[in-house]
Amino acid sequence: MRTLRGLACAVALLAGTSAWAADTGKAPLSAEVMWQIQRLASPAVSPDGQWVAVTVTTYDVKEDKGQGDIWLVPTAGGEARPLTTQDSSDTGPAWSPDGRWIAFESKRGDDESPQVYVISTAGGEARRVTKVPTGAATPKWFPDSQRLAFISRVFPDLKTWDEQAKRLKERKDTKVSAKVWDRAGVRYWDHWLDDREAHVYTIALTGGEPTAVTLGTGQQLSRAETGASSYDVSPDGQQIAFASDTDGTGVDSNFDVFVVPSTGGAARNLTKDNAAGDGTPVYSPDGRFLAFGRQVVKGFYGDRVRLVLHDRKAGTNQVVADDWDRSVTGVTWAPDATRVYAAIDDAGTSRLYALDPATGQRQALTRQRSYGSISLSKDGQTLVALRESFVEPPTLVKVDTRGGEATKLSTFNDALLSKVAFGSYESVTYKGAGGADIQMWVNYPPGFDPKKKWPVYMLIHGGPHNGVLDNFQWRWQAQLFSGWGYVTAWPNFHGSSGFGQAFADSINPNWADQPYEDVIKAAAWLTEKPWVDKARLAAGGASYGGYLVSVLLGREHPFQTLICHAGVTNLYTQYASDFGAGKRRHGEFWEKDEIFRQTSPHFGAAAFKTPTLVIHGGRDYRVPDGNGIELFNILQNKGIKSRFVHYPDENHWIQKPQNSIHWYAQSREWLKEFIGAGPTAAP
Repeated sequence: MRTLRGLACAVALLAGTSAWAADTGKAPLSAEVMWQIQRLASPAVSPDGQWVAVTVTTYDVKEDKGQGDIWLVPTAGGEARPLTTQDSSDTGPAWSPDGRWIAFESKRGDDESPQVYVISTAGGEARRVTKVPTGAATPKWFPDSQRLAFISRVFPDLKTWDEQAKRLKERKDTKVSAKVWDRAGVRYWDHWLDDREAHVYTIALTGGEPTAVTLGTGQQLSRAETGASSYDVSPDGQQIAFASDTDGTGVDSNFDVFVVPSTGGAARNLTKDNAAGDGTPVYSPDGRFLAFGRQVVKGFYGDRVRLVLHDRKAGTNQVVADDWDRSVTGVTWAPDATRVYAAIDDAGTSRLYALDPATGQRQALTRQRSYGSISLSKDGQTLVALRESFVEPPTLVKVDTRGGEATKLSTFNDALLSKVAFGSYESVTYKGAGGADIQMWVNYPPGFDPKKKWPVYMLIHGGPHNGVLDNFQWRWQAQLFSGWGYVTAWPNFHGSSGFGQAFADSINPNWADQPYEDVIKAAAWLTEKPWVDKARLAAGGASYGGYLVSVLLGREHPFQTLICHAGVTNLYTQYASDFGAGKRRHGEFWEKDEIFRQTSPHFGAAAFKTPTLVIHGGRDYRVPDGNGIELFNILQNKGIKSRFVHYPDENHWIQKPQNSIHWYAQSREWLKEFIGAGPTAAP
């Protein structure tokens, strides 16, 4: 019955879509077309505000790989031009203060590891600046435009680069596969950690021998992940600020902000007074302040990030806008230091805000669609950002610093998207657990007809403390699902970020009950609509979303089928996760086993009965793939219709083009079998 109904609905959708497409000359977004979209990242505006350097990545599905090139886009409007065109990925452009050079990260020719390159803004060939066997990443300029800083992961006990290269080669060539650790932190995301440390170095624009800055301070940058926000160079070039984990055990993390002379020396801790995390340092242009982010609840990654100003002369730290119940991250200073700009996770949208660091007063510059990756010219007159929404992939725009009006600058995807039929979407609010207001995004299929009955695919976001924003999602593309003929709903349940600290913290330590109730009430809100077919509902999610799918399996719910990607089935086996050795804020299972038994999905297995598609990546160290195998085996042992799809070369997400297309095809086939696709005529 399921198969026949699915076929009938699919035929109805095909007929409706064909007629609608014939009228518009467009077709719904497909996975294949999605991988043709060029992806923009890391925009950097020139000091004079006339150009933006931006990384544009294109994908060759047949070769199953992507390539990033750096393009120059004029801020006054006009045609963009490629600055790099090598058969390599060039990323992270950074303008020299004098505007003559752009530094970037690339791996070219005989490079064993990524290196720092520079290219003249007038054009020509790029020149390699670093040649270090351990690789060089995240370049930043000194104010004289004659030196750069970069990060490299090195063996701290070795003194020369030749020794570094020798050890790397020995480990590569050895037949012994064993790895040995004496402290926690053995792997991260999709790779194993070794005994190297991340440190800041400096090097002349002309190349030569790098100078170690943080090596020897007793502090290293993050063992797991570093990026542009990990460190900063002072405006006078005399000092470098960086974030370092002061915990020596590997289980009680506490990041602090340190400063060190740019030539090396003793490091000074600026945040010893805070037992929780501090990081993302950035100097004010006048050099008076060092801004950084602070959390105060130890062991809770969803804690609100407060903006702190360190007065470099007075040596004091002051929280800015402590009354604002939002996280302030990724700040960019105005030249006169009277304003900072930031993209703020705010009620389901990433909005650009201007904040007065002296008074804490703030102004929302944008309200619709989401903005991020901001960059400001030296004179403060040209602010650029990437704008996106459910129906707009990241697009380069110039934003008025007073009124927030955005002017589109990039056209990389215009021709392709002109042939894509996007549906509409809206933000709705319904009453969830405890009668609280819950915000939810609802995406409608192209050509949506409210007089017909539509199936619903409920998406459950990850985190759990990561709200779903009005963004163009690559891995769970709501408009792509809607293009298959589903109304796609995405609720920001209790625990989601962007709705205040109390809302985010409300699900701790019980991750299950309130989000479960919010999802059930979201489904109830939808089934009250005359255009929803209440007999055709599905739900799916990844990471924490997969966890909540597993919770649904063991409780009453209205869904005919479920899709669980990278989901936690067993909270006990999550001790094998990459963060499994961290201290738990609400206790360990041998201390408070009742909360584990109350919230671990596998204890609900007796009630499992819903057909479920289980998907996992073999290199997923955030939620090890044993969780997916456990869930599939439980379902099989209970005789429940189920399928297990495993990608041995993928991590927590499916990121390779061919695997991604296959993932979408598996999801589409599964949904169609159990809830059909497309509308049926209203009775």
